Amino acid sequence: MFTFSAISYSRICRDVEGFIATDDLIVGFITTFCLFFLVRVLDEFKDAETDRKYRSELPVPRGLISFKELKWMGAVALAIQVIAILIVHPSMFMIYVIVMAYLALMTVEFFAHDWLNKHMWAYAASHMMIIPLVDIYASGLDWYLDGAKPHLGLLFFFGVSYFNGIVLEVGRKLKAPELEKEGVVTYSGLLGYQKGARLWILMLVVTAGIAAAACYYAGLSVISYYVLGFVLLACILLAVQYIRNPTKALSKRLELMSGVWTLLMYGTLGGIPGIITFLS
Repeated sequence: MFTFSAISYSRICRDVEGFIATDDLIVGFITTFCLFFLVRVLDEFKDAETDRKYRSELPVPRGLISFKELKWMGAVALAIQVIAILIVHPSMFMIYVIVMAYLALMTVEFFAHDWLNKHMWAYAASHMMIIPLVDIYASGLDWYLDGAKPHLGLLFFFGVSYFNGIVLEVGRKLKAPELEKEGVVTYSGLLGYQKGARLWILMLVVTAGIAAAACYYAGLSVISYYVLGFVLLACILLAVQYIRNPTKALSKRLELMSGVWTLLMYGTLGGIPGIITFLS
């Protein structure tokens, strides 16, 4: 949905008919999937010491998968990306290199590991930049390969992507008191579960506002606004429940709803309109 939505929203803003070439679309899907897979693989190496000490229940500390196996999987994913891009759309390779360079900086935590771990907001803000960077590649499958400039409206889409990442980051780190662990930083532990949940609501409202602006700019159907409003209300009601009673079940629902929110944002902005265009 991520790649398809970025391409679709770009084409809607540029007011062009049809869709991109199928081979470009397939390679775009493969590349973005592998990019986010590499993010997860590199996170395992980055967080290895913390996971070993405080999260021994995870697959890597338990020995279900080794770092050697992760290296091989990462190498294969990297090779697939490079080969596919160079064969199908080599002109986009430099955009890919820029994304990978930022991912490399993320892996070494911008050479400021201790400082970032003491400043959680700076940590989240810097790491979430990878998402709009991947967006530039994904949307570039439309505008860049078509020899055009990126449309101004894409700034709204990039903004939604960035704050979607923040919503996911905060939502998955709002825990019930019994799920808090020594050495594992969470927003509920850092701010308290009430302030943490209010922060999540604030990020939802900001994201919804940017998404509404994106809908308006692209001239999307009024139904888009109803979807945004309905999902925002559902998320806020869930957060209020968590504030009143931060149970394990509700903390899991917050994490799940963060994912649903993100999926619906991309579906509303470009996914559904793009599918309609693609099939027509």
